[in-house]
Amino acid sequence: MAKRHYIPVTSDVPGVGEGRAALIRRAIRAALASEGVDFPCEVDVRVTSDAGIRQINLDMRQVDAATDVLSFPAFDLTPGELPGPEDADPATGLVPLGDMVLSLERVQAQAKEYGHSGRRELAYLVVHSVLHLLGYDHLDEGPQKARMRAREDAILSELELGR
Repeated sequence: MAKRHYIPVTSDVPGVGEGRAALIRRAIRAALASEGVDFPCEVDVRVTSDAGIRQINLDMRQVDAATDVLSFPAFDLTPGELPGPEDADPATGLVPLGDMVLSLERVQAQAKEYGHSGRRELAYLVVHSVLHLLGYDHLDEGPQKARMRAREDAILSELELGR
């Protein structure tokens, strides 16, 4: 890969130091590599609170509720389909895949609820969001959800953060 991915991580809550930002970037890169994204791209990440993600959810999706992660893909893809070099921003040479928003409060609460580390929960939500940016969905309880879960598990295993 000639250029590295550009993954800015911004936060409006305390507790998102370089360690968490590095984990977020590592999980994004692992998910992209696992899905065959071999071109330079951009994924913008914002880490916020339950109140922050609730407001974004209301503003962008008209859903008045907090959630763990929101994904805003730049392209309408299906799993296995990727944008091409022609989709790159001419100014940067990067393909903008989209944005993700994470609730740090929800990461911490769900890690406790599910009995695993905060690192694992954060990585899981980041991988989950990247897969959404790449066209995966889990609207059904059948094949779509199973396919997405299998990809999440495989990528988390690569990160040595599996179950």
